[in-house]
Amino acid sequence: MTEQRSSGISRRGLLGAFAATALTAAPTYSKAAGFLRGSGDIRRISMYSGRTGERLDTIYWIEGQYIGEALREVNAFMRDWRNGKVVNMDSRTVDIMAAAHRLMDTSEPYMLLSGYRSPETNAMLRSQSGGVARNSLHMRGQAADLRLSSRSVNDMTKAAAACNAGGVGTYRGSNFVHMDCGDVRTWRG
Repeated sequence: MTEQRSSGISRRGLLGAFAATALTAAPTYSKAAGFLRGSGDIRRISMYSGRTGERLDTIYWIEGQYIGEALREVNAFMRDWRNGKVVNMDSRTVDIMAAAHRLMDTSEPYMLLSGYRSPETNAMLRSQSGGVARNSLHMRGQAADLRLSSRSVNDMTKAAAACNAGGVGTYRGSNFVHMDCGDVRTWRG
């Protein structure tokens, strides 16, 4: 039986999201972000960087617990590639990224364009573009700019927004989506 897709978000992915939403009041996985409670015993994030050539494919959550070593790998991978500075990425952002990826039902890894940005890097980018926020959540390790070649920015935006857990910025001209764990909001850049 073939599955019809019109938006790039699979029917199975949407049903899974609705099931997870229905279970948000459950007492299990109390450390998990509300939108992921009941979504499974394993969480994985898969990314690559066109800037460094590095790849990451790791399970960072098992049976209600974050895996410290896996999160340290995520932190190192999402570092400011311009100067090598590393911070602890907010696990809520990683959860949003993983949940959106799951909703899109793809095995393609994200291309990470930007994770953590040092204040120096943010200032440099801000001087070159009006689209860089002065107090960007990238500087707190709470944001990521991502791309998928198998999904449109519309598909990615819909999946991230369906998590209802943070900010989602759509940058069609640059072909990427910003995901963060700040206030729930959307914008177009």
